[in-house]
Amino acid sequence: SGRLGPGGGRALLGAVLLCVWWRAAAERLRYAIPEELGRGSLVGPLARDLGLSADELPARKLRLSEEKQYFSVNEENGNLYVNERLDREEMCGDSATCSVSFEVLVHNPLNIFHVEVAIEDVNDNSPTFSKAVLDLEIGEWIPPGARFPLEMARDADAGRNSLLTYQLDSNPSFSLSMKEKPGGRKQPELVLETLLLKAIDSGDPPRSGTIQVRINVTDANDNPPVFSKSVYEARVAENLPVESLVLRVGAADADAGSNGRVYYSFGSVSDSIRALFSIDSDRGEIRTAGPLDFEENSKYIFSLEATDGGGLTDHCEVQIDITDENDNAPEITILSLSSPVPEDAPVGTVVALLKVRDRDSGENGQVSCELSGEAPLSIVASPGGSYKVVTAGALDREQASEQRVSVVARDRGRPALWSSTELVLEVSDVNDNAPVFEEAAYSAYVAENNAAGALVVRVQARDADAGANGRVSYWLAGGSAGAAGAAPLVSVEARSGALYAQRSLDYEQCREFWVAVRAQDGGAPARSSTATVRVFVLDRNDNAPRVLWPAAGAGAAAAFEVVPRSAEAGYLVAKVVAVDADAGRNAWLSYELVQASEPALFRVGLHSGEVRTARAVSERDAAKQRVVAVVKDHGQPALSATATLHVVLAESLQEALPELSERPAGAEAAAAAAELQFYLVLALALLSALLVLSVALAVLARLRRAGPPAVLRCLGAQRFSLAGAAFPADFCEGTLPYSYNLCVAAPARAVPEAAWPPPPVPVLSAEELLGGDECEKPSPNSSALEGEVPADPDAQQVCHPFHLWLSGMLSLEAWFSLGNVYWQSASVSLLGGLNF
Repeated sequence: SGRLGPGGGRALLGAVLLCVWWRAAAERLRYAIPEELGRGSLVGPLARDLGLSADELPARKLRLSEEKQYFSVNEENGNLYVNERLDREEMCGDSATCSVSFEVLVHNPLNIFHVEVAIEDVNDNSPTFSKAVLDLEIGEWIPPGARFPLEMARDADAGRNSLLTYQLDSNPSFSLSMKEKPGGRKQPELVLETLLLKAIDSGDPPRSGTIQVRINVTDANDNPPVFSKSVYEARVAENLPVESLVLRVGAADADAGSNGRVYYSFGSVSDSIRALFSIDSDRGEIRTAGPLDFEENSKYIFSLEATDGGGLTDHCEVQIDITDENDNAPEITILSLSSPVPEDAPVGTVVALLKVRDRDSGENGQVSCELSGEAPLSIVASPGGSYKVVTAGALDREQASEQRVSVVARDRGRPALWSSTELVLEVSDVNDNAPVFEEAAYSAYVAENNAAGALVVRVQARDADAGANGRVSYWLAGGSAGAAGAAPLVSVEARSGALYAQRSLDYEQCREFWVAVRAQDGGAPARSSTATVRVFVLDRNDNAPRVLWPAAGAGAAAAFEVVPRSAEAGYLVAKVVAVDADAGRNAWLSYELVQASEPALFRVGLHSGEVRTARAVSERDAAKQRVVAVVKDHGQPALSATATLHVVLAESLQEALPELSERPAGAEAAAAAAELQFYLVLALALLSALLVLSVALAVLARLRRAGPPAVLRCLGAQRFSLAGAAFPADFCEGTLPYSYNLCVAAPARAVPEAAWPPPPVPVLSAEELLGGDECEKPSPNSSALEGEVPADPDAQQVCHPFHLWLSGMLSLEAWFSLGNVYWQSASVSLLGGLNF
């Protein structure tokens, strides 16, 4: 026999190149091609049949999933091509149909299509005989017309290409006859007439095989062996042990002796049959020679030959059906696994495609699949024995960065067999988490006078996402509006979240402030969160106490206090007032007496600062006392300030005036000199008073009728107090806690305060001095100080001291009193000039 010629092959190929395809069901395509096509031959426009355009192919990633790569798909046009030579006989054997099934995967979104390519048989195999020469022995007495069964030829092709006819070369001695067999096969029988046997198949073109028949004329053997059945049938289970009995055949021969002894053998069978079965030539027992597998072949048909000792033969057919046993566990093949899958994938997203196959049949081959595990996944069956693994719930990479699930496939056999495979699905990160601060609000404490660039506090935010989505940067997002320049006080490092002071902080200027820090990840779009950082500035003892009273320093007037000599112990002399700009213990003040002219005379309240007498004032105590108190805070180290207070011991203000007119001395010698100067001035004042009095009496006598001069109008109720002396209006500011009025006669033009003249001595008229008993009424024409309301004409009459004194008797004591009044006026003018 021979292969098809080049011309016949091209003709057949041209007839079948236009392959047939149709949809058998949803998501299934069928193609049909002849076997033996060359590599690269077109099978069909796969992409077009799936509804995909050429522009979609790069994104959809069309690919095939099959155990053996018989076919390939072109990535540019999506056509399906033959990848290697297809031999139907090798792929499917004696099966009536032959096809290759595989899955086509399409991504974005993931989907699966089932494709079946039918392999059509081509008459590429010639009929073959198992022997090169067939020997027959025919007795001389055999009459013409006797039939002798011949060996059947075998053709590996299928369908009509395997239906054989037989021809015998022309020979006058023999002819060929056909005997029909089940399945449409023909059994050639030699009729005593010919010598050459030729077998021809029904292919196009037909192929043939021949056998030479050699006939030896022997002695008489007139009875051939005869099988008890023309067809023997048996049913055995697969996986039957080797040497197990399958069936027993028998043939009888009526002859005696060696001519009646029958021998059994295989007819024209393939080597695969001989590898699986063996026959006992004497007893006709067919036994297994190898393992039987239902999945490879479920039925075996072959012929047996019975031969007697005289060479006569008979043939029978044996049909052995193999029953299936549940000996194959389901096989799970992962066609596609979409890993990693984004954590925001919607429910129902296909993440894996599986193909499950059980080579058994019936219930043994029916498979069910399930998932074992806690992953939010489910499995859905698809046509063609494939399964889809889809998401059944939301995925969260932060809770589980990968999902592990076992796919368990179990058949319905008894006992059931199962297999499993593990799916590991990585979950990719999506920026679905904003940074979260460890604390919603931070508090930081920084001591004042810190160095610029000092660390204030470190904030920390964590992002559960991964990669750039979890990389956190920090920024300032505002600050307290009440604190001027609060935001520039600190800066934040973008990577570490550390806040640093931009400059030195001062507790006295800013005690606390807050800033908002924003943490932002690197995702797209970015997510952020904000935390508040409140910074408290801690006080340091960097401010010494400041004495408000008594005032100290250059340009400040000395503080004087008058204490009567009759003061008892505990008499309040003055109160030292001090403040400290610090806070807390740094601002707690305590007062101590550090220096005094008479240390035992005064004491200072530790916390109140009140200066009181520690004992009763005695006549032996010096008239002028200098008291120095120190004010200390409670800081570490403590800071202090001193306050100096000048105290005059006098029963009345008149007695204290000489002491007040002089600046306090710091030693006893200065005090004695001041006292001597006081007496000298007093004597001078008395003499001056007598002189002035004499002049005044003369002037007043003349001006009696014209009314009192302007200089005396200030002695009225609205001008001068009856209490006696008057003092400058600002004398009490910061020193004595008393107020005094000063009335001065001034000319019409304005005179600067520094140029005020001393008040003149009151001048009385002669009538007032010599016995007038009337009191003076203020003149409505008298002038007042600039800016003062004129005196009321109806005001109460005021009797001057001079009028009262002249109404009595003149005496030396009265003259001294008059001189004292003059001295008071002069002293007031002197002190007023000093203060101004």
